[in-house]
Amino acid sequence: MNTTAELSAVSGLTLSQRLVAGLLALILGFVLIGTIGFASDMAVHNGAHDTRHALGFPCH
Repeated sequence: MNTTAELSAVSGLTLSQRLVAGLLALILGFVLIGTIGFASDMAVHNGAHDTRHALGFPCH
């Protein structure tokens, strides 16, 4: 039985591309956590409030 292995070139991200993507995700997360606290829905506001405290950010 003959088996043939095919090699495919995998194009990964460079370190700088990974750092940029990670930084943008981090900024987006902080913006979402920080701004959703002003939502009028109390359940959403309380969730964001508790998350900010869990991350160590004072909010009042």
